Amino acid sequence: MTFDELTEFKRDLKKLLKKYRTLNDDLDVVKKILEFSPDERPPFSFRIDNLDLETCVIKVKKIACRALKGRGVNSGLRLIYAHFQKEEKIVFIELYHKNDKKNEDRQRIFNNFE
Repeated sequence: MTFDELTEFKRDLKKLLKKYRTLNDDLDVVKKILEFSPDERPPFSFRIDNLDLETCVIKVKKIACRALKGRGVNSGLRLIYAHFQKEEKIVFIELYHKNDKKNEDRQRIFNNFE
């Protein structure tokens, strides 16, 4: 499985790293899980519906962040990624905290995967 990141995702990550210093390591753990199970896995992750795209876009709701002690997978961080099954590739689209933003940026998804 190969991993790629949108430029916007890199900006999201850089901004969040100032608050959550362990985020790079936490994302490495997420990548290891996605290598073996890249599809949706309710209640941890689910496919975003009503996009009318061929690309499978998945939202991960349960990300364990060590910088948020005592919160475990209920850290409030959200990860949006596109899964290309045939190419065995995952593209990270967006990363945000649920208190900063209510939903994923659908325009970003359309701009990059339409």
